[in-house]
Amino acid sequence: MNATPDLARLNAELESKPPHDIITWAVKTFWPDIAMSSSFQTQSLPLLHIVSQVAPQLPILFLDTGYHFPETLAFRDQLVLEWKFNLQTVRAVMPRDEFVRQHGDDLYRKDPDLCCYINKVEPMERAMKGLRAWISGIRRDQSATRTDIQVLERTPDGVLRIHPLATWTRKDVWQYVHDHHLPEHPLLSQGYLSIGCAPCTRHVQEGEDERAGRWAGQEKTECGLHTLLRTGTDTPTDYQAATPAQEPTAITGESHRG
Repeated sequence: MNATPDLARLNAELESKPPHDIITWAVKTFWPDIAMSSSFQTQSLPLLHIVSQVAPQLPILFLDTGYHFPETLAFRDQLVLEWKFNLQTVRAVMPRDEFVRQHGDDLYRKDPDLCCYINKVEPMERAMKGLRAWISGIRRDQSATRTDIQVLERTPDGVLRIHPLATWTRKDVWQYVHDHHLPEHPLLSQGYLSIGCAPCTRHVQEGEDERAGRWAGQEKTECGLHTLLRTGTDTPTDYQAATPAQEPTAITGESHRG
């Protein structure tokens, strides 16, 4: 394993670098122990597009929570087919029938933090095993919880988080989408500027920030992937894995590397 990089020095160097250069550096430095996660919404497109150009072999991790909009799954499949991604899907250890038996079918309403932990945080923690670096498309301007992110951050587990779009603004995202004639998520035209699981996402009203439609009406603003996995967290005491841990597997039958 390579020596621990000097994060302060590297962050100073990468702060002004374009995403293309950051991704190229990251893949060259950490290959093959590196992957990227994506939710396959319109805001994800610039980073996905750049990866398809400079590192098409990079594993793209998709969290299949079982609660996605059908439009999200169809959009994901379209992009995988057209852009030839090395897509891997990551799911919760707990099968859906066991999940419903233990927690009911409305845990997202009763305890959204636990729901996100079971369906997102724990599966991603598992997917990170053996990796040295994780590329994510979050930006500082997206929400108050993300304003202080650095291009490079080391998690308590030792994985290096890489945020190539950290310095980008919403305007930069849409400019890139426009300049490169990228497709858009089918729900964007209906006002869904940030899209997660269907039960916890609504369209955004005029004047609201782009993540205002996530967990609307609740104090929750993050699923935990970009908060708990950045700072470390203990496993919720009422979470018990129903089956042995499984490795993330490539999607078959739904989509594949084109």
